[in-house]
Amino acid sequence: ETALAVDLLKQQGVTPKLVVIMVGEDPASAIYTRNKQKRATKIGMASVLKKMSAETTEAELLAVVEAYNQDQTVDGILVQLPLPPQINEDRVIQTIDPNKDVDGFSPVNIGKLWMNQPGLVACTPQGVMAILAAHKINVAGKNVVIVGRSNIVGRPLAALMLNANATVTIAHSRTKHLQDLTKTADILVAAVGVAHLFGAADVKPGAVVIDVGMNRLDDGTVTGD
Repeated sequence: ETALAVDLLKQQGVTPKLVVIMVGEDPASAIYTRNKQKRATKIGMASVLKKMSAETTEAELLAVVEAYNQDQTVDGILVQLPLPPQINEDRVIQTIDPNKDVDGFSPVNIGKLWMNQPGLVACTPQGVMAILAAHKINVAGKNVVIVGRSNIVGRPLAALMLNANATVTIAHSRTKHLQDLTKTADILVAAVGVAHLFGAADVKPGAVVIDVGMNRLDDGTVTGD
């Protein structure tokens, strides 16, 4: 679908351009950024990977972000997280032009999402909704339990579910009697990042389960929550 959209834009003389900024050499970030570049190229987009050293100052990074904000050839800016400890992630996210904030993390886009207005939305929550739609699972009126309250998955997904007329409960590390709660869910979304946190006994028969968690075990295998 995105490749078709890119092709339509190209017919109008516009080649969408994504800039990914990576600070430092985090191994997981290196894989993510490489995959983003591959996928962008595959669907016909222009893609730039801006690598910066782990010693980069916050001021230096903000200056780079601001330059891309002003660059009319750049349509999307993505700063790969996590950032080194000397850089305030919130300040960086707030500096990205909301119209180029393809991660959907800016307060402007988060606010639009909760007000059910058009804006850019975080990709993993959109992916969850796309999976449900692809399997023709209507969330309207369903009891949805989301375990995890991060700004990357849990909170934006809750807004998307509310906007789709679901009844939503967000659970987290302080939730009491968590397993009793998960067994009430028509749709259960696990987004915690704790391997094997849930099993069949925690799920109502016939419920839909989406496992967002990705956890690497000691033997190198990857498993969900």
